[in-house]
Amino acid sequence: MRFLFLLSLVGPVLPEQIRYTIPEELAMGSLVGNLPKDLGLGVQDLPTRNLRISARKKFFTVSTENGDLLVSDRIDREQICGKKSSCVLEFEMVAEKPLNFFHISVVIQDINDNPPTFSQNITELEISELALTGATFSLESAQDSDVGVNSLQQYYLNPNPHFSLIQKENPDGSRYPELVVKTPLDREEQSCHHLVLTAVDGGDPSRSSSTQIRVLVADANDNPPVFTQDVYRASVRENLPMGSSVLSVMATDLDEGVNAEITYAFINTGNVVRQLFKLDSKTGVLTTGGELDFEERESYTIGVEAKDGGRHTAHCKIQIDILDENDNAPEVTLDSESKQIQEDAELGTVVALIKTHDLDSGFNGEVFCQLQGKFPFKIVQDTKNTYMLVTDGVLDREQIPEYNITITVTDRGKPPLSSNRSVLLNIIDVNDNAPVFGQAFCLVHVAENNPPGASLPKSVPPTPTWGPTAASPTPSWPATWSHGRWRPTCP
Repeated sequence: MRFLFLLSLVGPVLPEQIRYTIPEELAMGSLVGNLPKDLGLGVQDLPTRNLRISARKKFFTVSTENGDLLVSDRIDREQICGKKSSCVLEFEMVAEKPLNFFHISVVIQDINDNPPTFSQNITELEISELALTGATFSLESAQDSDVGVNSLQQYYLNPNPHFSLIQKENPDGSRYPELVVKTPLDREEQSCHHLVLTAVDGGDPSRSSSTQIRVLVADANDNPPVFTQDVYRASVRENLPMGSSVLSVMATDLDEGVNAEITYAFINTGNVVRQLFKLDSKTGVLTTGGELDFEERESYTIGVEAKDGGRHTAHCKIQIDILDENDNAPEVTLDSESKQIQEDAELGTVVALIKTHDLDSGFNGEVFCQLQGKFPFKIVQDTKNTYMLVTDGVLDREQIPEYNITITVTDRGKPPLSSNRSVLLNIIDVNDNAPVFGQAFCLVHVAENNPPGASLPKSVPPTPTWGPTAASPTPSWPATWSHGRWRPTCP
């Protein structure tokens, strides 16, 4: 199902805005909307308007026959937007003759095309036979690439007399299961319990997957380790050098000897996080093991397990927020097939569309656009990251036939970063100059007794106009070229 939202903006330099909504994974060639209908353009004008899409990566194409906006590439919401709650593809539609720009937004809706998955088919969990009723143990979390209601919603455990299941949430809203001891365990009576953990998403129909859990009942160990905090938090700047310390976790154990020797390890943590962070198994110090990039990911939730020598465990969470730095210069692109304009163009005539993009956030990602030098042009902001180069003065091709314009885009970071883009703009001549005689009158001496039909000296007025509208042949009478025109030389 597609939805359309059209907003007409009043003004000479503001474009139309259209918003469509489509589900992900539409087949190539699927219809998104009809642009002539939604923009109020005539179908008969399509061959001359030359509709085209301006985008960094093109997922859509425009039919030259009827102006239909069609899907031209695979649209995988999870690949494009990851776990973001909102996924919008934005691009500009350009029409020529006259030059117009239309801002198009396509909202990509998630479909339930990914089931929850466990990284292992079988997981072993060791629990002491002295574990108290109500004691909890973290289980492996399932991962689901979908978002919203289509993401993982619930865990289930097969019915059994010894264990039950509770579900908790991480600070980022993701769910994880914990196993609860429901009745006392006796290793001598039963040393191993076989359980089945099932993860179910909220799609319609729903998708699910399961993993087997083998609970090994261990001999007694009086005291489990205990973390000093349930959640450890830290904020670090991106581009932190590898090996930098982030924070330390610490657990204590009242036992002595081997049973009090605690080791630390990641739990319920993917390979990407394991590459970016390293945990010292003896000290609990967390350090960076890779390059942190705020533009790639803004925060991480990491599970840590503390295990003593008697195989008792405790669990905590680490919440790491990445701070943005101004490490990306803004990008600027010009979108216009025409690099020329007539010298009689009206004030406010659109010359080119200027698009900016900065990967940073906050002030580091806010940009402003300006011209280097004085020109009969100015920059007008259209949308947040879109500007227009428009005429702001009189153009005279006879005075200045071309302009080499440099556009600078600067962000508001400290220190600020900037980028430049130059464009050579040719001024097209129009017939705006009347012919002019070099002088008001000319005295010509003619010999007497000329026969009838004899030619007298003639003059052709020069003109400063150039190109096909110009008419300045060399005169047949005595003349000299001075100050841009032919001037008769009288005897």
